[in-house]
Amino acid sequence: MAINYASKYAQKIDEKFARESMTSQAVNNDYDFVGAKTVNVYSVPTAKMNDYSVSGTSRYGTPQELDNTIQEMTMSQDRSFTFTIDRGTYNDTQMSNAAGAALQRQLREVVIPEIDKYRFEKICAGAGTTATGTVSKTTAYDIFLTGTAALIEENVPLAGCCAFVSPSFYKNIKEDSSFIRNGDMSQEMLIKGQVGTVDGIPVVIVPSSYFPEGVELIIVNQAATTSPVKLSEYKIHDNPPGINGWLVEGRVYYDAFVLNNKKKSIYVFKSTASAGTSEASKATGA
Repeated sequence: MAINYASKYAQKIDEKFARESMTSQAVNNDYDFVGAKTVNVYSVPTAKMNDYSVSGTSRYGTPQELDNTIQEMTMSQDRSFTFTIDRGTYNDTQMSNAAGAALQRQLREVVIPEIDKYRFEKICAGAGTTATGTVSKTTAYDIFLTGTAALIEENVPLAGCCAFVSPSFYKNIKEDSSFIRNGDMSQEMLIKGQVGTVDGIPVVIVPSSYFPEGVELIIVNQAATTSPVKLSEYKIHDNPPGINGWLVEGRVYYDAFVLNNKKKSIYVFKSTASAGTSEASKATGA
């Protein structure tokens, strides 16, 4: 007999993702993928401004047809896991608790880290601006300010932005004398991994293994990336053939998409091996 635990654990799973995921602050769920594998996002351009004419039949200028573009977002990460719980290991009355604890552990230690790493990979690949250079305790704060300045130049609101830093970048910025004199690092713990704020932007320390190679800093506005997660199904099979106990199976369906019109809301800094490289001079726009 297979018992579907999706409804029983759905609320707890959602809470676990919100509480444990490091990237929840960096993504949104503005697009509804319920019942759909693919969602199309339509982007409509703007019209140029003209000098108004007080004569003629085209006083507002020559009308231009606005052509829209379509970004097709198709979910691709359909992942699963399975494990067994032997009946001799747990008493019958403890089975449900054991299965629930195992599911939470699977989410915390395997599923959520995989999704976080995937999101960072997609965010960095879709970044509108990527800069390279060397990070030290004399340059870290300047690199951070360069990133925020790049977002401001693109009219990106800093409200809703979050910065993700490697442990080494965090160490450098804490030891940067310029930051010590002019920066702030309040200690409001609002999201997982947050160690405070720099100039009003929440800062989250992320293990280097979560980042693509060389990435030290990501500043991203939450509006830039949509990341649907479908926790499809979790089943516990009671005494399946060949097993005296329970077979647990789970499936998670997820993806992450950087919106074409929001790429400039992402700033990424990568470290290089070449000493003396200026981070500002190596900035590139996508």
